[in-house]
Amino acid sequence: MSDRRDIEANRTDRPGRGRDTLLTVGDVLEMPAMRVGAPEVLVGGHALDAEVRWAHVSDSAGVARLLDGGELLLSTGAGWPSAADALGEFARGLHEVGIAGIVLELGSAYDHVPEPLIAACADLGLAVVALKDEVKFVAVTEAVHRALIAAQTEALHERQRLHELFTALSLRGAPADVVVSETARALGAPVVLENLAYEVIAQEGLRMPVAEVLALRGSPAVERVPVQARGVRWGTLVALEGPAHPAGRRTVLEQGATALAFGCLADGGDAEWSVLAQRNIIDDLLGARFASTGDIAARLESSGFLLTGRRCHGIVIRGAGSSAELHTRAQRAGGAVVTARVDDDDVVLLSLPASAVLTDRMATALAGADRTVFVGPEADGLRGLLASLRAARDLAATGSAGGGRVRRVDERPLGRLVTALRDDHRLHEHSERMLAPLVRHDHERGGDLLDVLAALVAHPGNRSAAAVASHLSRSVFYQRIALIGDLLEVDLEDGEALAALHLALLARRRTTNPR
Repeated sequence: MSDRRDIEANRTDRPGRGRDTLLTVGDVLEMPAMRVGAPEVLVGGHALDAEVRWAHVSDSAGVARLLDGGELLLSTGAGWPSAADALGEFARGLHEVGIAGIVLELGSAYDHVPEPLIAACADLGLAVVALKDEVKFVAVTEAVHRALIAAQTEALHERQRLHELFTALSLRGAPADVVVSETARALGAPVVLENLAYEVIAQEGLRMPVAEVLALRGSPAVERVPVQARGVRWGTLVALEGPAHPAGRRTVLEQGATALAFGCLADGGDAEWSVLAQRNIIDDLLGARFASTGDIAARLESSGFLLTGRRCHGIVIRGAGSSAELHTRAQRAGGAVVTARVDDDDVVLLSLPASAVLTDRMATALAGADRTVFVGPEADGLRGLLASLRAARDLAATGSAGGGRVRRVDERPLGRLVTALRDDHRLHEHSERMLAPLVRHDHERGGDLLDVLAALVAHPGNRSAAAVASHLSRSVFYQRIALIGDLLEVDLEDGEALAALHLALLARRRTTNPR
C-alpha cells in the first residue's frame, strides 16, 4: 500500500485516531477481504484516521443524497461524471455529507483514478484508495459490519465494566486520588484533577514525570470533563493523550468525573480536596517519593506554592489547631503554606515574600498563641526546603509542647548537625558504641538510664533542673548519674564527654524515631 498524497494537518477537521472511533479507513484497508484487491492509497495521511461507521456500495453520481455520513464508499466508478469540474463537484458533495473515504476498483470504468478527483480529495482531506485487482464488495461490507458489531459489543462490555468499577469506588467512599489513579489506569494515559482555581488536587502520570504531566495539561490535545452535580461545579478532570479505548476515552473520563462528583456530594463539597492535595505533597516530600526535584517543584507550584525569590521554611506546629486557620494566617502575612497533619503535629511548608523575615512574633501569629512552633532554617531551593522540614521535625521529636514557644533549629546547632549527617553510618556507629552499656542495662533491667542521661545533657550545669525533668528525687538522680559514669567509664563533668554523649543520644533518636 503506497501513500501518494498525505494531506496537511490544517486541511482537515476529521477526528484523530484514539478518541471514540471504533473503526477507521486505515483499519478497513488492513482487512483480508480488502487486501486481496492490492489497495493503493492515493490520498492518505490523517484522512486514514476518519471513522467508518458503515460500508456503502454504489456507482451512482448522485450517491451523496443517499448517505448520512461515516460511510466508506465502494465503487467501480461506472456512473461517475467524466469532466474535471464535475469530478471535483462530486468529491465536494461526498465530503459535505461526511463520508469516511472513497475506494475505487480499477478495470471496469477506470484504469486509473482521475487526477481531478485526487486533487479535490487531497484538498478536502478525503481518503482515496485504488484497488488494482477485483474485490468482492459484499465480502468487504460483511467484514466491515462484523468488525463494527464486534467493536460495539466490546464497547458495551467495557462501559458496563467501567460503570461497576466507578460505582464501587463511589460506594466505598474512595478518596479523589484513588479515583484519579483508577481513571488513568483505565485510560492508559496520565490524568489530572484540578479545582476551579486550576490548582492540582491529584494526578496520576503512570510512567510520565510529574513535571511533564503538569506542563502538558494545558495543551489543546487534552480532554477535559467538568466534575459537577446538581448545578454545582467543583473542578475539572483532565486526560492527556493516550491510546484508544473500546468504550471511548471521553466515556472513561466522564465515569471518573461522576465518581468524583458523588464524593463531593457525600462530603458536602470539595473541602477535602485541598486537605488531600497538601497531604500528598507532604507525604511525597517526607518519603522522597519523587523522581526529580523538578517534579516536586512543579507539584508545589501547581498548588500556588512558589520557591524562587521567596523565603521558605519547614515548620512543625504542635497543639490543637486547624489547617484552615493556618492558611488564613499565612495569607495575612503575604505567604503561602502547604500543611498536613502527621503524627498529631501540623507539618507545614511556609513560603514568604523575599522582603519578609519569619520573626518569633510572626511564627506565633501563624500557629496560634498556645501552640509550640519548631522552625527549620531558611531554605535555598527545594532540597533546602526538604532539609529544613526534616530539621524541624527532628527538633520537634526532642521537644515538648507548652508555653507557646518558638523553637528554631538555628538555635540548636548540635541537632542541626545530626540532621545534616543523618545518613552517615559513622554517626550511628558512634551512637551505638557510646551508648551500648546503657542500652543493654535498660533492656535487661527495665531501667531509665538513657532518659536520665537525656535530662542531664538537656540541662548542662543544672542538675537540679535535670532531676526535675527526669521526675526523680535529687538523691536518686545522683545515684543514676554515678551509675551512668561507671558503665560508660566517662567523666560526666567533662564538657567534651557530655557533647559526645549528647550527639550520640540525638543520633539514636533519629534511628529509633525516624521522621
